[in-house]
Parts: sequence; C-alpha cells; structure tokens
Amino acid sequence: MNTEHKAQTELDATEVKACCALAYQSDAARLLLGDSFHPGGIRLTEHLGSLLQLAPGQRVLDVASGQGRSALALAQRFGCHVLGIEYGAEAVRQATEAAIEANITHLVTFQQGDAEQLPVATGSFDAVICECAFCTFPDKATAATEFQRVLKPGGQLGLSDLTRTGEVPADLQGLLAWIACIADAQPVQAYTRYLTDAGLHPTLVEAHDEALQEMVQQIQGKLLGAELLLRLQKIELPASFNLEQAKKLARAARTAIQAQTFGYVVILARQSA
Repeated sequence: MNTEHKAQTELDATEVKACCALAYQSDAARLLLGDSFHPGGIRLTEHLGSLLQLAPGQRVLDVASGQGRSALALAQRFGCHVLGIEYGAEAVRQATEAAIEANITHLVTFQQGDAEQLPVATGSFDAVICECAFCTFPDKATAATEFQRVLKPGGQLGLSDLTRTGEVPADLQGLLAWIACIADAQPVQAYTRYLTDAGLHPTLVEAHDEALQEMVQQIQGKLLGAELLLRLQKIELPASFNLEQAKKLARAARTAIQAQTFGYVVILARQSA
C-alpha cells in the first residue's frame, strides 16, 4: 500500500469513528433511541452480565460505552467495577455526570479512547463487553485483538451486535449510516472468525432478533410522536432531520428484519486460561 493510499484509508477510518460518535451524541439519536442506544436495552445488557457471571470485585471493560447506561446498570446489578471506554468526548462527559448523579463513581469510571488502541494494561480485566458497536469499528481484526489483549487468563468477552445476511438494501443505507452507523454489519460467522483469529474461543452464540424488531417498532412510534408534536409546534427538529424520509426508511428496516436480512446476536468468547 503506498503512503498516499494508506493516509487516505486512515483518514476514512477516523472519519467513520467521528461520525458514529457524533451520531450517538446527537439530540436526534436520543429522540429515536432513548437512553439505551442498542437493541434490547438494559434488559439485554443485564442478560449479558448474567451470562458472563459478573460478580462483586470483578473488573469489567465496557468498550464503546456511549453515555454510560450499560456500565451503570452492570455495576448496580452485579456490584462489579466498570471502566467505560468511549471515542466521543461529549459522551464521556455525559456518562461521568450520570455516574456522579447515581452516586456510583466508586464502581464506574469513564475514559476517552479508541477500541482499536485500548488505553488499558494487558491482562487487566475479568470481562469485556461491547454492545452494538463492533460492527462500526473500521478495523475489526485489531479491535478483536485488543479485546483478547486486555482480558485476564480465563476472562470472557460478551459481544452483542447487528448481523447481516446478504447486501444492505439500497434504501436502508442512509438510515443505517445516520441512526447507528451499522452499514458494515456482517454475518455472525464473520464475527466469530474475528474473535477466533484474535485468539479467543467462542463459547455461545445466542440469537436475539426480536430485540432488533422491537427497537425498530419503537423508533417508528417515536417518529409518529415527533410528527404529532411537530404539528402542534411543541418541538423543533434539527434542520438536517428529514422526518418523512426517516419514516420511510424505518418501514424499510422493519421489512428487512422480517425478511431476516438483519438480525441481532449475543456472542460469548473466552480467553485461554
């Protein structure tokens, strides 16, 4: 790869990360996705924690922790110590404020960082979780290697993410890029291959397509609610937000999920003892 092409590739990857971080920090994302920006919400997060058998005293790394809802929920439910790593500085600020408000800073902290260069020591965590974010990472192989690096011997990874079978429908690409930056969702076999190649050993694959279907239904409901409030002049939407286009694309997303083009999966993998 020549220097110019390499520089362009790195720039594109940086732009993708920045785009996703900004999207999740936006008012439009909060309007559509609420406080928990992934299918299944806190319910599925706690299920993931149960599968990982989280317990008091354990150290957990939440990669792409967003505004901190999952990290707070895991600490409160299981009593574990959680460090959230998030690319977006504003999300880190909001997550830290949420931890202070919840009076749980003795268990939860947040730090800005890149999933492909985690700013933590090797072999320092009992568990790593990554929810609905692995598909957004430009270099998934490197991210998987970082997961493996930071886990203690015998530690576990809990991954939940969108899966895709076949090509992304053309009329959905805008929705995916705008709402969740998930245009690079891949088949579940591709995800497990990244983990295996990194030296992790997948132990469980669990389908949760219903969580994705429910999330899209909720988005459709919120779009209809936003339309009503807009007509009543109770809210103002961002100038860049096209409500009619969003409604059309949400319908297309629901159709694609029903056709099993998209799904949602939980994957567990273990570090060698």
